Amino acid sequence: MATIKPLPELLINQIAAGEVVERPASALKEILENSIDAEATKISVQLLNGGIRQLRIADNGSGMAKEDLVPALTRHSTSKISSLEDLQQITSLGFRGEALASISAISSLTLTSRKADQDHAWQVHVDGKLMGQPQPASLTPGTVVDARDLYANIPARRKFLKTEATEYAHCEEVFKRMALVQPGIEFLLQHNEKVRHHFRSADSFERIEAVLGSEFMQSVALVNEQTAGIKLSGVVALPAYSRASRDMQYFFVNNRFVRDKLITHAIREAYRDVLHLDRYPGFVLFLEMNPADFDVNVHPAKMEIRFRDSRALHQFIFHVINKSLAASSKAAQVDLNVVRPVPQYARHQPEKPGKIAQSMGFYQQLFTTEDDANFTRGNTPTDTFQPESEKNAVLAVEQNTHLRAQVEDVLAMALAEKQKQPVPPLGFALGQLHGVYILAQNANGLVIVDMHAAHERIMYEKLKAAAQHQSGAAQQLLTPLILNTDRTDVVFVEENPDMFRQFGFELAVLSPTTLAIRAVPAILDQADIVKLIQDVLREMQEFGASQILTAKRNEILATMACHGVVRANRNLTIPEMNALLREMEITERAGQCNHGRPTWFEMNMDNLDKLFMRGQ
Repeated sequence: MATIKPLPELLINQIAAGEVVERPASALKEILENSIDAEATKISVQLLNGGIRQLRIADNGSGMAKEDLVPALTRHSTSKISSLEDLQQITSLGFRGEALASISAISSLTLTSRKADQDHAWQVHVDGKLMGQPQPASLTPGTVVDARDLYANIPARRKFLKTEATEYAHCEEVFKRMALVQPGIEFLLQHNEKVRHHFRSADSFERIEAVLGSEFMQSVALVNEQTAGIKLSGVVALPAYSRASRDMQYFFVNNRFVRDKLITHAIREAYRDVLHLDRYPGFVLFLEMNPADFDVNVHPAKMEIRFRDSRALHQFIFHVINKSLAASSKAAQVDLNVVRPVPQYARHQPEKPGKIAQSMGFYQQLFTTEDDANFTRGNTPTDTFQPESEKNAVLAVEQNTHLRAQVEDVLAMALAEKQKQPVPPLGFALGQLHGVYILAQNANGLVIVDMHAAHERIMYEKLKAAAQHQSGAAQQLLTPLILNTDRTDVVFVEENPDMFRQFGFELAVLSPTTLAIRAVPAILDQADIVKLIQDVLREMQEFGASQILTAKRNEILATMACHGVVRANRNLTIPEMNALLREMEITERAGQCNHGRPTWFEMNMDNLDKLFMRGQ
């Protein structure tokens, strides 16, 4: 007697359901995809008990004829594809012909549909293995799928479902994904007879803000690049908006939400220089490409994908996002609304003086001559204003060079404001706070700069540019520095001399335990060279020689940059502070240091007024 027998149809459907319908959210995803494929412009979702008790989706799409209802509930029956060629270039979201059959095998399902040219709708009810015949029904053109009591007929499977709140959260996430990628469709979500989301038709950016919030949209850089038939668009969050989890990561390929290791790695690499390793970036990105260049038929859930030229795609995504992050120099805005509540009583608001006078009253009183227009700036960045003789006389009285520099920069700000000349984005330095922060004034208000973090980013970008173009000048030391170390370090230097030269170092072996440092990168000539070499040696040996020229190069450059920057508690002159501000303005990714921390914040005048309750 044969022991191998075909499985009953119901059992086949239930096995398929285990792959396709993991939980209510999985069923919701499949049905929403069908509604979108049917070109619906309005989709309504109603859930009871997280979708376990009821999952009802109604749309105004093209609908189905009477004779299509039963096949729609049969496995491997679909209108999306009909040949192998269709499978190799899928343009629809659904194509496997398994979703409705799988859902009907684990629930009590009612399918109602009407085409626009029909007099009335038709309805089919399936209760596990029993399927009725189509019956007339009342419905406007479109389709309604009503699935109740998921997994009621498979108790062993139902016990693996989580709490109502958890299952609803998964359904809500699926709903948001569909809403993000289809901004032209109106979406409504109800849970336990309460409206949770209602997204009206909008453009892409309006929909992203509606789904993810205005705080997210105020902290993003735009992405819009295409080449060789591939286009990437959307938004990526600036590093200051980093997350503790991946809850704000949405990537779509031809309008299909996917989770792909190659894509995730490319995006992570683009953020490597500006984000802490334990934080995650947020993004909403849309990739458009020829459907023949990737395969979505990898897993029944259709969330995995394979690309024909994965390496080229990885580089494209990496460079596009890296470029967008580099081009954005926004700083975090400090919201002081939470610092102190606004009192209920009203206060008289005095007339506001100009921005310069608000924080520079002393210097405004110091010079009374009205002919500020005669001030002229020199041609080089280090030139200062040349005051008239009266003002020169006052400056001459001041013997404090630091104060003189402050006065000259304040005059520069005054002239820029009076002549309506643009003030630099980071403004002009006012002073230094505890040897750590630079305080500056720009056109909006107060700028606070972490001088160590900012200088670290500047140094890092210079080192990267020099390494990339092999243009880093080495500074020969008049007297070589001696480094006593262990034998493994000496052997490593002997075996990899070119590796050190590419970073601008020249090392020589003096003995089995002694090295001579003869040259260092010119821009690091003020660093603690011995400590720097020790750290670089440790990292090179940790990463291995074969990886230095590729992925790990920037990590070594980051270590070098950290050694070469100004330290906390070091007093800078006003010209030195302004020079740092100007360099920040022309440096890519200057808003974050190499470790992802912000380098500067801005507090505008409105927030400062709220802090001091001016006008309240």
